[in-house]
Amino acid sequence: MNNTKQVKLACYTTNIAMSVVVCITPILFITFRDRYDISYTLLGLMVAVNFTTQLLIDLIFSFFSHRFNIPLCVKLTPILTFIGLVIYALIPLLIPKSAIVGLFIGTIIFSISGGLSEVLISPVIAALPSDNPDKDMTALHSCYAWGLVGVIIYCAVFILIFTNENWHYMALSLAIIPLIASLLFMVSRLPETEKAEKVSDLKPLLKNKQMWLCFLAIFLGGASENTMSQWCSSYIEVSLGIPKFWGDLFGLALFGFALGLGRTLYAKFGKDISKVLLLGSIGAAACYLISAITPIPILGLAACALTGFCVSMLWPGSLILGQSRVPHGGIFFFAMMAAGGDLGSAIVPQLVGVTTDLVSASYFGANLSTIFGLSASQIGMKVGMLATAVFPLLLIFVLLILNKKCLSQKG
Repeated sequence: MNNTKQVKLACYTTNIAMSVVVCITPILFITFRDRYDISYTLLGLMVAVNFTTQLLIDLIFSFFSHRFNIPLCVKLTPILTFIGLVIYALIPLLIPKSAIVGLFIGTIIFSISGGLSEVLISPVIAALPSDNPDKDMTALHSCYAWGLVGVIIYCAVFILIFTNENWHYMALSLAIIPLIASLLFMVSRLPETEKAEKVSDLKPLLKNKQMWLCFLAIFLGGASENTMSQWCSSYIEVSLGIPKFWGDLFGLALFGFALGLGRTLYAKFGKDISKVLLLGSIGAAACYLISAITPIPILGLAACALTGFCVSMLWPGSLILGQSRVPHGGIFFFAMMAAGGDLGSAIVPQLVGVTTDLVSASYFGANLSTIFGLSASQIGMKVGMLATAVFPLLLIFVLLILNKKCLSQKG
């Protein structure tokens, strides 16, 4: 295997490991709530901590990447994922009374690796020799999506066979993935990546209005993608009343499958990323509305799954669009875009958790429960999911502004 293929494989495996980091907590939301009496707000906070930590890493590398040994940071990324998953699993197993502490410590550590992955892995792929760099970038993000499918199915089968009481061993077994990625990086020679030499070099980029519009686009795209990926499992189980195994298999796993399918199709046949992003935003808004409003569980399940296809290109597509609008942005550009996506992924899923608790405990929620014959938690989650439809709707307007600016520049 030549070095380029070896580096690609290491990057792809690292992105698969990121799918573990992103989806393991949502899969276990109800397990943590039942076993450790953790509220929906705290569960949402775990998601917020995950993406806020990634956001902090994004911002550090946005302005100070010139102070870091980039190849070393790349190679440390999967190692931190491994350490975080081990702590995440072992502290609740060994000290059940301190489970919440272990969960948060583990989350912070593997979230650091998530931030490093977003900032550094895409530039590594971009720096490799390629005949079609856009398709290579999409293929990288496809690995994350297909990893999501594999992890979800694995977790669903594991819990079905061994029950959720043994979730610790499931988490430990998944730590093998970043371990493999770290071994691949150790025997690879990484390419040179473009970075600013000092903070003053960033001023032209900071004044670039196109970059800030792309930042806003990936913020809204990240919110649209990760709210469903984080809450899909619990939403299907609680609000739609579908048993966890089947909900994870035909809801969350199909969401991941649709996510991977969309990215794979674009990598093979894709063109006109602006049109793809616009259609995806419209579809995502429709799916959120249907999943929240429909009284038919199967239709709600289908809407949750189809959201994956609609949002599949919102994150990587914003990167592709941004690369064409902000040439020579280097690591700073990728770090800022990652910061935008993580900010949306941190804030909006947390809002769903807070909304669920507030509506569930409110007079308004009680009235709706009586009217529709649903529990307070079901109503709370439906309201949270309904509110999320605002974000892909806003993305439509941002994309229209970006397209208008592009046309005016060409004119």
